[in-house]
This record gives sequence, structure tokens and C-alpha cells, in this order.
Amino acid sequence: MEHHGDSSGGNRLGDFLRARRAALDPRRAGMPDDGRARRVPGLRREELAQLAHVSTDYVVRLEQGRTRRVSRPVLDALADALRLAADERAYLFAVADVTQATPARRPAEQRVDPQLLRLLDGMPDIPALVLGRRQDVLAWNSAAVALLTDFGALPPHERNLFRLTFLHDAFRSLYDDWPRVARECVAVLRMEAGRHPDDPVLTALVDELGARDADFRTWWDDHQVRGPRELTKTYRHPVVGTLTLDVQQLSVETRPDQRLVAYTAPPGTPAEEALRFLLQWSAHTTDRRHDPTDPNTP
Repeated sequence: MEHHGDSSGGNRLGDFLRARRAALDPRRAGMPDDGRARRVPGLRREELAQLAHVSTDYVVRLEQGRTRRVSRPVLDALADALRLAADERAYLFAVADVTQATPARRPAEQRVDPQLLRLLDGMPDIPALVLGRRQDVLAWNSAAVALLTDFGALPPHERNLFRLTFLHDAFRSLYDDWPRVARECVAVLRMEAGRHPDDPVLTALVDELGARDADFRTWWDDHQVRGPRELTKTYRHPVVGTLTLDVQQLSVETRPDQRLVAYTAPPGTPAEEALRFLLQWSAHTTDRRHDPTDPNTP
């Protein structure tokens, strides 16, 4: 497995090019069968060079990290040759841009504006979170606690969706198809690592997950990347059973590194009924927990 520190200065560009080259079926790239046996899967280096109209030596130097001076037209040609999707193309450009005119500034403190907190509290029927950098959970409403977990009961450093998905057993068991969700998490995390190579907290998170979870190590080495998009997730909740929800991710204009994430059920579906019951059950349970006349109240 590659060293997870690649998110902060290793050969991220070369590793990504090599992984995507190995994953591409030569026939899909339009390469004819020349009759030669292939010792490795995917495109050969000389085939990538041919498709991108660069020299084979240049591809070798890029993959070995001996050069990082790549012009935009060459990056476009490499992306086209490798049939990269939009997220993969964005990642390629992010990891190729390794020179900075000024030192990277320390990220500002992650703080949620009071107006956004009021919006969360005003959505009692919709589970919602505010996510910051690295998918840190910065704020949540009571509906999100009912659906996902009591974030307030967790130490602040554990309030992170990447970490919870891999290292928190109860949170992990919520997903009906954990491997699919977890692989998507890895792809999003690799995209984050490519965009923020100088974030020491992000680097430490990648290293921790790689050290503690074998699946993470395997999927990280696949070099799959993915940006934000519309999602549908199916949960197996211990109270209401299976429910499938749409996950809406909305940017926060005043805080570019924050997103409001809301979980909704299509009208008239069993999921809508299950979510309604869950929120009513949770509100009743919370009321009993704080009822001073209840002898079971702590």
C-alpha cells in the first residue's frame, strides 16, 4: 500500500495517472489488439503517450514524479486519453498544481453562523447537519440525532463522517450497503486530500483510517475520486427498520467550506412514514428523559 502521506506531498500525480492507466480497458480507449501479451492490466505507458500525443519518456517521468511541469493542454490530453470522468479530471488538475506562489495559510476556525444554527433548529421534521472541512460535523438538529447518532455525546474530534463511517460500529451498522457507502467516502476523501495537500489534520485522518481499517487501505489505493453530488442512501435503523432517503447537499454562501446536508423522504413513500414515526418516537423519548415526574428519569 502506498504511504498515506501522499495527500501532503508524495507523488500524487504519478500515482493517480498510473492507477487510472491500469484501470482503463485498452479496447475502450480505442487501442487495437497488437497480439502482444499484456503483463499488466490496462494501457501500456507507450499507449497512453500515443493517445495523449506526448513522448513515452514524458509519461514515465510524470508517473515516477521526476517532473511536475504539466501544461493545461497536456493535462487535458491525458484526461481525454484516460477517459476521466468530471470528478477525476478535477482531481488530476488539483494534484498537478503543486507549486504555490505564497505559503499556504492556516485554515480559519470552523464556526457556524448563528443564522444557520437557527435554520437547523427551524427544520424539526428534516434531519440536517452542517459539515465543514474534511466532513467534520459542526452542527446538527434533533432530527439528525434521531436518524444518525447523538453527535453531542461524541468527543469533538470524533464528529467526522469519514471517521464515523469506518470506526464507529453503531454508525457503520446504519448503512444497508456499507461497502458501497464506504467506497464513496474514500473517493470523496481522496478528492479532499488532492485539493488540500497542506492540511495536516486531513493527512492525519487519512493515516489513521489506513492504519485501522483494511478496507480503507484497499480502496484508498484504487485512486477513485468523487466530488459532491445528489445521493440516495438506505439506512437500517434500529427503531424503524429500512428507509431510503435523499441526501441534499447545499453550499453555504457565507462559508465556502461549509455545506448544509438534509435528509428527506419522497412524499407518499414508506420512508416518509418511517421517518415521521422515528421523529415522533424520538421526541417522546426525549420528553420522558427530561420529565421530573418520571421515576426512571436520571
